[in-house]
Amino acid sequence: MLINCIAYQNGRKLADVPVDQISDYLERPDCFVWVALKDATPEEMAQMAEEFGLHELAVEDANHGRQRPKVEEYDDEVFAVMHLVEEQEGKLQVGEVHAFVGRNYILSVRNRSEQGFLGVRARCEREPKMLAKGSGYVLYALMDAVVDRYFPLIEKLETDLEAMEERIFTKGAARTNIRRLYRLKRKVTVLKHAVMPLMEATGKLHSGRVPTVCANSRHYFRDVYDHLTRLNASLDSIRDTIGTAIQVNLSMVTIDQTEISKRLAAWAGIFAVATAFAGIWGMNFSHMPELDWEYGYLFGLGVIAATSGVLYWQFKKARWL
Repeated sequence: MLINCIAYQNGRKLADVPVDQISDYLERPDCFVWVALKDATPEEMAQMAEEFGLHELAVEDANHGRQRPKVEEYDDEVFAVMHLVEEQEGKLQVGEVHAFVGRNYILSVRNRSEQGFLGVRARCEREPKMLAKGSGYVLYALMDAVVDRYFPLIEKLETDLEAMEERIFTKGAARTNIRRLYRLKRKVTVLKHAVMPLMEATGKLHSGRVPTVCANSRHYFRDVYDHLTRLNASLDSIRDTIGTAIQVNLSMVTIDQTEISKRLAAWAGIFAVATAFAGIWGMNFSHMPELDWEYGYLFGLGVIAATSGVLYWQFKKARWL
């Protein structure tokens, strides 16, 4: 679906352009065309490829989708893939935006996401001096918007993790804690897959041999790279903390199980002694000491009770009961 197709000249909006007239505007000096598509069909992509002369491998990647974040260079064209991550019903959903950037055009294709970029276009149009830098600056603006949307997600992960840490030492919550920690770990992995490859790819746009279309905006891409570096460091810290929390939680489970084992062993010891006395005095022999004694039964019960009491006191003192 076509969102908009607009031509700009010297940083200012020139006109809304029909798709079949894109090639005419591309021939104008100091003019570039910015096209935005959503969930583009193969037919729409074929039409755009014809108008802009897009590289067939980049178009193939866009049609297939499910790409790793990357920046690839085809002659004088740059093809970038970024992940759009949004939370829905407690789960992170991953969409994509593919950007085809040439000397006088930029085509952005958004797939499987409701996060639009109308605000990015409005911001660029409010800064004609920056927009005059051309399609490379628009790519920076799109990439900056995508990266900025990662920050609230990571802040929420940090908040959830802090709440989880406070519940780790709550008795009886071990199973629930483990489940929640693993859910957090999956979210961190999703964001890591979005941030880490994009950070590596962005390095191509601000250092070394920068593509021609991005040369005027290389300092802005360095700012994006710095943001991605911070995000990546935060994700590593969260992941390490989650790993530590899982180990602590498992240790708490082991401690609880050990305490239960101690109690069971203590009571088993007490009853074992009582059972031993009862078993010895319960043997059916004709001649046994105190068998005919009037108070033998009470004496036997007293010995069992006294021994059990001493054992209970010793186990209590050792904190097994």
